[in-house]
Amino acid sequence: MTGPVYESDHTSVLAAGRKVTEFADQVFTRLPRADQRRWAAAYLLGLLAVSGRKSVRSLAAAVTDSPTASQSMHRFVNSSPWEWQPARAELARWTEQRLRPTAWTVGTAVVPKRGNQSCGVHRRFDPVAGRSVNCQVATGLFLAAGRVQIPVDWRLHLPREWSDERLRRRARIPESVQPVPEWVHILDLADTLASALLTPLPLVADLRAYEQPDRLLHGLRQRGHDFVVTVPDTLPVVLPLVNQGARGSHAPLVSARRFLDAHGEVLRTVMASPHGGAAGAKRIVTAVASLPRGPRAQRFCRLFAEYRADGQGAPALWMTTLVHRSMDELIELAGAHAWTPGALRRMEGRFGLQDFEGRSFPGWHRNVTLVSAACAYSRLAESEPAPTASAGPKAAWPHASPPVRAGALSAPKQGS
Repeated sequence: MTGPVYESDHTSVLAAGRKVTEFADQVFTRLPRADQRRWAAAYLLGLLAVSGRKSVRSLAAAVTDSPTASQSMHRFVNSSPWEWQPARAELARWTEQRLRPTAWTVGTAVVPKRGNQSCGVHRRFDPVAGRSVNCQVATGLFLAAGRVQIPVDWRLHLPREWSDERLRRRARIPESVQPVPEWVHILDLADTLASALLTPLPLVADLRAYEQPDRLLHGLRQRGHDFVVTVPDTLPVVLPLVNQGARGSHAPLVSARRFLDAHGEVLRTVMASPHGGAAGAKRIVTAVASLPRGPRAQRFCRLFAEYRADGQGAPALWMTTLVHRSMDELIELAGAHAWTPGALRRMEGRFGLQDFEGRSFPGWHRNVTLVSAACAYSRLAESEPAPTASAGPKAAWPHASPPVRAGALSAPKQGS
């Protein structure tokens, strides 16, 4: 049973509501209309206040008693004309200022769906579930500072069957958006992020599950984006002795694992035993390698791995363009991607990444933009308790300018 809301509770709820509104004004500053910015703040308040499933109806009910609010909020997300990419650029800059990220990572969100009406839905094997599921699949970009990971941008994967014009019209997919391999989405995310941030950041990711990782690495090098990535053992690299005189595809290739085994140097041995014994010791092995594509001056990368001193097991193999960084820095950077799955789970469990019921391409992108903003605010901005349903979030509408309170909300017009 919900207890009474005391005056101090009411004051803190109002303060939390004002903070959310100020945050929304910054991130969604380029929304063209004031009522859209108010609905963005309302949606964020709902995401922060509601526990359990986050349907549009539950979000609206958490912030206002208006019987038409859920319809208005649905229109705001699904049909009100606002672009999500400018808001994501603002979110990335806001996050950069507060987080001071050292890298960016990518995570794959698998969103189960019943039926085939939602944009991009298809059958896919989900390694987490261990079976094929009907789902949407999206690639998310996270700004990372160690274990803190903040989502700031997304690409929704469209399989080949979504080239069908009937499906595309139904889901309102723009002509410019076509089915492409998932590695192309990562290149697009890298280019978009580079234009938004003040400081360039390296990509840290595990590319072993992606198709054609060599094409992704070549694209990153062409665009001048640095990376520290786990690569398949079979990734082709150029033999070192041929490097100096060979050109392009005429140079003989060898797998990355074989190359490191044959040409790697032991940088040092790390003793895992607390008494300095040999048991559990690891050798850090590194070598300078070359990618087979592109001008020779742009191909040089470093391969590295940690091998057990007893020779048992094949460790993850890393490749990086940061050849002048120390090995300690590289190993610390390499660990960033291990925290991305946890950030995805937080989006799913705390902010309802999988709860969106809309079916259109614009609706999906607008919702995930708002969910990402709620994640960023919760992790980086909250110094006071967020509004909660039990504390009376309907009182959280701030009375400061711009007005965002239940009685002042004007519903987005139908079809706008």
